[in-house]
Amino acid sequence: MTLITSPESILDIATAAMQSTEDQRLKTLVVSLTKHLHQFVLENQLTEKEFERALQFLVDIGQATGKNTNEVVLAADILGVSSLVSTINNLDLDGGSYAALLGPFWRKNAPLCAWGESISRTDLGGQLMEVRGLILDEDKNPISSAIVDVWHSSPVGFYENQDENQIDMNLRGRFETNEHGEFFFRTIRPAGYPVPTDGPCGELLRAQKRHPNRPAHIHFMISKPGYKVLITQVFDATDKNLESDPVFGVSKQLVGNYLTDEKTGICKLNHAFVLQAGEMIFPAPPIP
Repeated sequence: MTLITSPESILDIATAAMQSTEDQRLKTLVVSLTKHLHQFVLENQLTEKEFERALQFLVDIGQATGKNTNEVVLAADILGVSSLVSTINNLDLDGGSYAALLGPFWRKNAPLCAWGESISRTDLGGQLMEVRGLILDEDKNPISSAIVDVWHSSPVGFYENQDENQIDMNLRGRFETNEHGEFFFRTIRPAGYPVPTDGPCGELLRAQKRHPNRPAHIHFMISKPGYKVLITQVFDATDKNLESDPVFGVSKQLVGNYLTDEKTGICKLNHAFVLQAGEMIFPAPPIP
C-alpha cells in the first residue's frame, strides 16, 4: 500500500486508483482532469478557505439550476469552456467555425412553420424583421429538406420562458429548406440582453468587473440526416458588445448584417451556413 509522503505524492496514488476503469475514454478524461486539478492546486497553493469557497460555488450553481435556468451551463459559458468545446469540434476549412453556443434557452419541439411564417406570436412592438438563409454543404452545394430551428430574445431582451407577457413558444420555430437550400421567416428584431446575474455566475462576473451583456443575436440549430447538427448564432454587426461577449461566443463567421430597408423600415438579414458531413446528434435541451 502506498502512503502519502508529500503533497506531490498524492497525484500518483489517486491516478493509480483509477487504473481499473474499463471505459478507456472515461479513464483518460478523469485521469487528465485529476492531473490538471492537482497541478492547479500546487501552483496556486490553494488555501482551505479558497477550496471551501470553490466547492460552495459548485453547490450553488447546481442549486440555482431549475425549470427555467441552467446555471451550470452558464458557468461553462462565462469561463469560455463552452465556446472552446464548440470551436474545436466544429472547425471549418478556413480554421474558424460556423458553430456557436447552444446557450441556456433552447427548447425542444418548437412549432413547425411554413415558408415565410412569423414566429412573433405576441404583440411586443419592436422593429419587424425578415430573415433569409442558405444551407450549404462543404462543397458549397445547397442542402434541401434541412430543418432550421430558430429562437431569439424579444426587443427588450427576454426569451419567452422568462417573460410572462409572451405566449408559450413565442419567437421560436422550425423551418424546412427548399430545393435550393433556402429558408425564410418573419419575426421582430432581437435585442442584446444580460446573462442571468442573480446567481453565483453573476457574483463571479461582478467580482471580475465584467459586464453581463450579450450582443444581439438569433440562434439557429440546423439538422439533416447525414450531417452534423450545426448549433450557431448570428450576431448584429452594429452591437457594441461584439468584442466583449461575456460567454466568448462571437467569431467572424457569425457576424451578420442586420440592415434596415429605408422604404419599409423592416430589418433584413441574409446569411449562409455550412453543414459538415457526420452523424446527426441533438443536444439535450437545457430547459423543458
